[in-house]
Amino acid sequence: MDDARLDLTDVFAFTVPGGRTVLVMNVNPIAPTGGRAFHPDAVYRLNIDTDGDHRADIAYSFTFSDPADDGEQTLTVHRATGAEARAHEAAGTPLFTDAPVSFGPRPLVTEAGQYLVSAGLRSDPFFADLDGIVKDFQWTGVDWGADKNVFGIVLEVPDAELGADPVIGVWARVSVHQQGALTSVDRGAHPSLTAYFNAEEVKDAYNAGEPADDWDTYRAPWTAVLRHTGGYSEELAEEALRTVLPDILRLDRSKPVAYPNGRTLTDDVTSARLAMISGGKIPTDHIGPHTDLLPEFPYLGTPH
Repeated sequence: MDDARLDLTDVFAFTVPGGRTVLVMNVNPIAPTGGRAFHPDAVYRLNIDTDGDHRADIAYSFTFSDPADDGEQTLTVHRATGAEARAHEAAGTPLFTDAPVSFGPRPLVTEAGQYLVSAGLRSDPFFADLDGIVKDFQWTGVDWGADKNVFGIVLEVPDAELGADPVIGVWARVSVHQQGALTSVDRGAHPSLTAYFNAEEVKDAYNAGEPADDWDTYRAPWTAVLRHTGGYSEELAEEALRTVLPDILRLDRSKPVAYPNGRTLTDDVTSARLAMISGGKIPTDHIGPHTDLLPEFPYLGTPH
């Protein structure tokens, strides 16, 4: 919708000591150029599948106030379950109300019970030689994301709040109210899928869709992409696609976290995607993770 505030850039899910799980969704690439506050008519949502049916059983919705004249903004967080989790509206139990949002260098962290939340301008953890990718994989050695910012939303929760089974599925969605309706503008979990797999004319339908329908809808066209770009057989292409379709990030919290089992802020997802689409012919872009990450919540680095 040509509004960077509604542009989902990344999703992360990882465990931390003490029996806790961290969920991160980043929006607004090259912030604050595309918008100096979160969209006040948007619903930013993290969806959790606890039983493997590719549908949300728990959802955390983040909504933001109209920015004040001085730029200040506040955040409200709802936790929904059941049918309310499968709808896209913010619903359920309010966990945080009017929590402060930070657009300065210091993150603002709000605690409620065993939950922690922080939202605002942060350093973008995404690392990739995007110029090299565009130049037919002639690597430049330049990390596109090294000096970029995003709007980050970070939630830390007790493991018990995400169900007894250690295996969960996570994906994010950004929706916006306009003309009396809530429109899903962007959704996803695995990085760099739409850029490689979705033709321009299907992107809106993809963003409005549900992960439970992904395999039936996108298996055939995405198989064709892999056969073209990586020389896959149909059988091997479908096997590779099982990792990213449905577009849900699976996290087994009983095992070490490393993409595609969840995703930490230092996982080299660009190289993983390059290897996937090329059939292993392009194993890496030679760019390493960022070094400005915080050792404690909210983990995302100080903005540039």
